Amino acid sequence: MTISSPLLEKIDSPEDLRRLAISDLDLLAEEIRAKIIETVSHTGGHLAPCLGVVELTLALHYVFNTPADKLIWDVGHQAYAHKLITGRRDQFHTLRQYKGISGFPKRGESPYDAFDTGHSSTSISASLGISLAKHLKGDTAKTIAVIGDGSMTGGMAFEALNQAGHLGKNLIVILNDNEMSISPNVGALSSFLSRKLTGKTMVRFKKEMENFLKGFHGVGDNILQVLKKSEESLKGFFTPGMLFEALKFEYIGPINGHDTQGLIETLTNVRDLHDGPILVHVLTTKGKGYAPAEKNPGSYHGVGPFDKTSGKALATNPTPISYTQIFGDTLVEIAEQDPRVVAITAAMPAGTGLTRFAHLLPQRFFDVGIAEQHAVTFAAGLATEGLLPVVAIYSTFFQRALDQIIHDVCLPNLPVTFAIDRGGVVGDDGPTHHGVFDLCFFRFIPNMVLMAPKDEAELQNMLYTSIFLPGPSAVRYSRGNGEGVPLHNELTKIPYGKGELLREGSDILLLPIGNRVSPALQAAEGLEKLGISAAVINPRFVTPIDGDLICHWAQATGRVITIEDNVKKGGFGSAVLELFARRGLYHIQTILLGFPDKFVEHASQETLWHLGKVDSPAIMSSALELINARK
Repeated sequence: MTISSPLLEKIDSPEDLRRLAISDLDLLAEEIRAKIIETVSHTGGHLAPCLGVVELTLALHYVFNTPADKLIWDVGHQAYAHKLITGRRDQFHTLRQYKGISGFPKRGESPYDAFDTGHSSTSISASLGISLAKHLKGDTAKTIAVIGDGSMTGGMAFEALNQAGHLGKNLIVILNDNEMSISPNVGALSSFLSRKLTGKTMVRFKKEMENFLKGFHGVGDNILQVLKKSEESLKGFFTPGMLFEALKFEYIGPINGHDTQGLIETLTNVRDLHDGPILVHVLTTKGKGYAPAEKNPGSYHGVGPFDKTSGKALATNPTPISYTQIFGDTLVEIAEQDPRVVAITAAMPAGTGLTRFAHLLPQRFFDVGIAEQHAVTFAAGLATEGLLPVVAIYSTFFQRALDQIIHDVCLPNLPVTFAIDRGGVVGDDGPTHHGVFDLCFFRFIPNMVLMAPKDEAELQNMLYTSIFLPGPSAVRYSRGNGEGVPLHNELTKIPYGKGELLREGSDILLLPIGNRVSPALQAAEGLEKLGISAAVINPRFVTPIDGDLICHWAQATGRVITIEDNVKKGGFGSAVLELFARRGLYHIQTILLGFPDKFVEHASQETLWHLGKVDSPAIMSSALELINARK
């Protein structure tokens, strides 16, 4: 059924939006919410965050002259309304689909997307850079960062706030607060005070009074300080803004984020009457306007296709248990047997499968917020006292903590286990979230042991092995479901640094790592029907690599194909070539299958594996190419 959106259909750019009366914006907000719910119910995506900022999005574009004024969204998963009113309404149905529009802001997609985002806590740093560049060029356009309260747990945000306060340049930060519990009465009074204290008459009066008192040397300065402290005390009593004032930001708020007229009034005052860094504190409701999302915003943060009437996920065929759940359940089992085991995550307890651990063993569970660097060094500190910390973070977010992994864990050779979730391509979230670099940046670090399971049962044993190694180790597994193999009733340790021969063969050796083992076995079966005998080894370890096993079968066949859900440059295939070079096996014909030296766009995992030529048909094709070339 097509949704009637008479106002939205007229909005091709923020210029069209600014022609509307303010009284029309609330109706437009309803139409936008309906459009987002309708689309995301088919495509999946980030629902609750986007529904919560519709009025704020409209107010920002209504007040500021975008795209000349730059609007930077932190993380970017709340930017769907922004996309709808900036020329992408007719493409919105392609959201997160192959060759469709991105689920995040993307400069190459629109001039209204001022900065590419996908990871959190970056908006203030980027906005400060943009603002300072404008200042140096004599450009008076405004720069506005929109950051959620969750992203404020990232230290990078406070590093940027600190520098912005020190520089004193024009910068507007919108704190989108959908978590803090401030009572309605306090919020309403603070909103009233903030609007009045930022009004034209009050600002002019304050400036004139300040200049007047400065004329009385000594005495006037003392009076001025008393008056400033009085104003700060009044605001501080009613608002949580003292921290931001300490960072030399003018603090305004909290403001009701769903009061469009109040937002426009406040933002207009901020735009016209204030210099220097300003933080506007806006209160919003996650999932606003859609009852299931309002009731349970965490479950509707990121969703797959669902029935918009009931809010329930669409029925799918039964699938094997996910790697993430296997990890979480296995970790609970190990921790219940050994009190030294603790779990750490960075604001992703559900996403990393640690919800059950947190419930059963709360004293040994630590959610450090969006602070991956801290998570790693915190784990290192725990390890020095004899604990066995397991740090569970998505592959793409481990990139933020590379220095800490090297310096604080691997250099002192501490027994910290890194659970690398979402290794490989992750699908529709796209290039900011694909985990296709971890095999590269984990394998080059001395003392690091790096493993990747072929299925969910092997993940169980790898985790058990990893936790009790004497130094740092990592287990890398993919997003989504396992292979459907039976799980182990009793955990056992995998022989250190040893791979396993899954299939003998005389013509070619297939060397898949992790989730590429199953496609390689399928390819071997297909090659057998063509009269080609393919050996298959599951290496299990990327570091230390099982050189004896691999080199024996490489020499026996003379041909090798490595397959990885990772970039080829510096990945597992590179490790195999290095092995051959060390052993003088220069005659081995080798093909590396993996992703090329460019960022991978968004599409389903299956589509990306096919396009990346790391699925079974591609493996067979490469094998035939190699064998025919030899002939």
